[in-house]
Amino acid sequence: MLSRLGALLQEAVGAREPSIDLLQAFVEHWKGITHYYIESTDENTPAKKTDIPWRLKQMLDILVYEEQQQAAAGEAGPCLEYLLQHKILETLCTLGKAEYPPGMRQQVFQFFSKVLAQVQHPLLHYLSVHRPVQKLLRLGGTASGSVTEKEEVQFTTVLCSKIQQDPELLAYILEGKKIVGRKKACGESTALPKDTTSHRDKDCSHDGAPARPQLDGESSGSQALNSHMPAETEELDGGTTESNLITSLLGLCQSKKSRVALKAQENLLLLVSMASPAAATYLVQSSACCPAIVQHLCQLYLSMPVFLDPADIAALEGISWRLPSAPSDEASFPGKEALAAFLGWFDYCDHLITEAHTVVADSLAKAVAEKFFVETLQPQLLHVSEQSILTSTALLTAMLRQLRSPALLREAVAFLLGTDRQPEAPGDNPHALYAHLIGHCDHLSDEISIATLRLFEELLQKPHEGIIRSLVLRNLEGRPYVAWGSPEPESYEDTLDLEEDPYFTDSFLDSNFPPRAKPRLAPATSYDGKTAVTEIVNSFLCLVPEEAKTSAFLEETGYDTYVHDAYGLFQECSSRVASWGWPLTPMPLDPHEPERPFFEGHFLRVLFDRMSRILDQPYSLNLQVTSVLSRLALFPHPHIHEYLLDPYISLAPGCRSLFSVLVRVIGDLMQRIQRVPQFPGKLLLVRKQLTGQAPGEQLDHQTLLQGVVVLEEFCKELAAIAFVKFPPHDPRQNVSPAPEGQV
Repeated sequence: MLSRLGALLQEAVGAREPSIDLLQAFVEHWKGITHYYIESTDENTPAKKTDIPWRLKQMLDILVYEEQQQAAAGEAGPCLEYLLQHKILETLCTLGKAEYPPGMRQQVFQFFSKVLAQVQHPLLHYLSVHRPVQKLLRLGGTASGSVTEKEEVQFTTVLCSKIQQDPELLAYILEGKKIVGRKKACGESTALPKDTTSHRDKDCSHDGAPARPQLDGESSGSQALNSHMPAETEELDGGTTESNLITSLLGLCQSKKSRVALKAQENLLLLVSMASPAAATYLVQSSACCPAIVQHLCQLYLSMPVFLDPADIAALEGISWRLPSAPSDEASFPGKEALAAFLGWFDYCDHLITEAHTVVADSLAKAVAEKFFVETLQPQLLHVSEQSILTSTALLTAMLRQLRSPALLREAVAFLLGTDRQPEAPGDNPHALYAHLIGHCDHLSDEISIATLRLFEELLQKPHEGIIRSLVLRNLEGRPYVAWGSPEPESYEDTLDLEEDPYFTDSFLDSNFPPRAKPRLAPATSYDGKTAVTEIVNSFLCLVPEEAKTSAFLEETGYDTYVHDAYGLFQECSSRVASWGWPLTPMPLDPHEPERPFFEGHFLRVLFDRMSRILDQPYSLNLQVTSVLSRLALFPHPHIHEYLLDPYISLAPGCRSLFSVLVRVIGDLMQRIQRVPQFPGKLLLVRKQLTGQAPGEQLDHQTLLQGVVVLEEFCKELAAIAFVKFPPHDPRQNVSPAPEGQV
């Protein structure tokens, strides 16, 4: 291979001798390039049709060959010395800026990339290298959507690879002229201490470095070249632009060419994931990396239509930064491409934070929280316009679904729920946005309520303990919902204080609940394994009276299917919380602890209020309310299990639990059934309509009938969850196999 390269070099200089002066050949090729500008009068001939690309290729081959022949590793050879001392790269950068001949900029980018990639001698430490590199970066950054995008991204790929190998180069590449301006003329070295070469730029030549004699025609050729070139690129330095490697990469990330954009994103990811703490700190404190990334996120958000259908947002799945385009087989809608671009960039930000050095990850996560969440998204969530609230809530839900990085999740939780973890009180002033979101769950607009409940359901599936603690657990600490000093409950009537409710007098129970549907007696002592499971499960299964049940008349999913689904969801939830160190049993009541009034919290209060109105709410809203409550019930914390799924606890005066809310709903239902003629037949027809087995004609009392269907299914779902959870399992252990059949 070396002999063939030698032959090529001999051919390049027209020599037939076996030995060749590499420096002379190198200079001859450079003079050939400069002479083109002296002799050529045709300004329209493309660069690729001249001999410039060939001569640049020969110069590159000479540099590589010379380095391979060097006896002492790490020393610059004569050709490399010439390249550095005579600022050839600076001159090429100027020619690239002039774009003469046409296409010269592409040739310059290619030559820079190949020299930096193939020459092993460390070059970027030199002023005569990193200064033109910086100028070339700024030159590329000003040419958005230009024909040189492919060459630009190759150039940045080489730079990012070099920086990853030596993170100290980051300051040289990013600062460019700023470094030069801080150096005193020849008073300081522009090379890092680790640089072992004896070379300096000829402006500050190293003592003892051999001064090369001026070659024939060198001076006159240089003067002639300067007369044909545009003014030196100092104007790039003197401008106000802050373009550098970061801004160049961000510009390329926005390319319409998907391959260019993807490669630029990979390069930026490579840059922020450097293991060097010093480089990471420099990237955060001395560059606009994080603000620029977040600024583009905000711009993409603001470029979307003001209103987007939440169903369209929810249906647009599979968007990632590697595949930011929406799948072509999905239905089109106004704003689809803008939405896909935004979600793709948000996914990229999340991936950057996941992979980046901790210093960069924390800084970028805070920038997303401050500039995007608070300054851009929050005004839309707090807007008086229902369309703004609906769109922003649905978008936030989609973002949470994509979010994976712990640092960004931490910022998102603080943004949505605040940082207060003390028990709530009915009249307190919670975190502003949290209070608005709770209010949106009970909004006059059912669409807004559904969208906000979906947001909370998505939030409950994220691996962050602060979410469930802020929403529920902080109010259950100490078990203030349990009656103090009360004996073991003898029946559900005692447990739920039904004697205080006008719906639940003895005469009402006797007249409205058939014997098979009346609540069963609770065990007189603590639960003992299977018997207790059966009692609790049957408490939910028997809650809805037989005349209000219709699932048995149709071949639909039964209780055993709910058990199978609940088992999988419980396993998933248990693995997610396994590292949180939750207790296995409820905290014993402390008789010395002062009794405090129990408040279920703003979140459970709005859910219970919504649940109590299940017979009067739209079907879709009821489905979302019960879905959120099911998610909560799956958490393997003993206090959550006791409060939401244990019908036998003796509630403190004035307290309500999920079971007590359901019992009151059943009481209301039993009274309303009597006022609906042909109730069983209409209820069965509505169930068939909901499952697509009957035409969807409008019926009297349709909302009530649909609510009854949801109520029946929800009770089966709660029974299944209680079955797979009770007795409470250690989240760090495997759950026993899912049972088959019905209890």
